[in-house]
Amino acid sequence: MNPQELLYWVRGTGLQISAAVFVFGMSYRMLHLALLGRKKNLAAARGSEWGPGLRTMWRRSFVLPALSARGKFTVVAGYAFHLGFFITLFFLSQHIELLRAVFGFGWKAMPRSIIDISAILAIAALIALLVHRVVDPVKRLLSGFEDYLTWTLSFLPLLSGYMLLRGIGFDYTTLMILHLISVELLLIAIPFTRLAHKIG
Repeated sequence: MNPQELLYWVRGTGLQISAAVFVFGMSYRMLHLALLGRKKNLAAARGSEWGPGLRTMWRRSFVLPALSARGKFTVVAGYAFHLGFFITLFFLSQHIELLRAVFGFGWKAMPRSIIDISAILAIAALIALLVHRVVDPVKRLLSGFEDYLTWTLSFLPLLSGYMLLRGIGFDYTTLMILHLISVELLLIAIPFTRLAHKIG
């Protein structure tokens, strides 16, 4: 199989397989969680659950608790990665055109300069988090194979995508193949690893 044939396969069959695994895997995961349900609350209701629930979501998502410096670093770097990843994924013009081709709708892309900054921010945040995990003795002790696997699967699409946009390292066909394969591996892994938190 020559590079053009491989590119044709990863753009077609490979993408279809990975998307199918992702959809079925996430569907099973959500169905499993729904069937598990939750224990009946025996305490008397003191009002609506929505208000306290939304306040808890806000507090846990946007308000830094009393953490150590290392803890705050992890939270800030984590937010930087997720923000950069989100902007790169949903506001790069090529990604929007793909969504428009598949689903029939899209939205306005962000300027390339913002996409570049977002991608670099996400890549730098991931590298910083990896270094922190390796250097910190407690995190290093608690880290297992899945932690490094999910880091790698999150890092490769960003790196290969940035290299593709900038034409760094290899020819266009090779970079496109590498980027698509890394994305497809990520899609396959998401339902079966901690990466599922990206979706829900």
